[in-house]
Amino acid sequence: MLNISPTISTEEISKLIRSLLNRKALGLDGILNKVLKVAALVIIKDLVKIASYYFTSGIILKSLKEFITVVLRKKGKKDYSFLGSYRLIALKNTLAKVLEKHIANIIFKAAEEHRLLF
Repeated sequence: MLNISPTISTEEISKLIRSLLNRKALGLDGILNKVLKVAALVIIKDLVKIASYYFTSGIILKSLKEFITVVLRKKGKKDYSFLGSYRLIALKNTLAKVLEKHIANIIFKAAEEHRLLF
């Protein structure tokens, strides 16, 4: 049985936001990672409240679940009839990226704790 806290700390969400890569495409919300990093300095407490609400209530806005997948050709491929000649890019909501990273961290820590990773 996993004991997972539904709250997220200010330090944790700050760390997750700082870990976002700057040179990524806009998501559906139109917010660049670089912009969220700057805005987080002012709105971090509100982001913590929002994230904690999502985790305690189990309710996630539909807009956080939506994304667009773009298919790009890889340069220099001789034959574009193979799937390996293409790269998929998911354009996600910026806050959703942060929430997903937090959940992934929880799962990773639990897997390590229960020795599920080799």
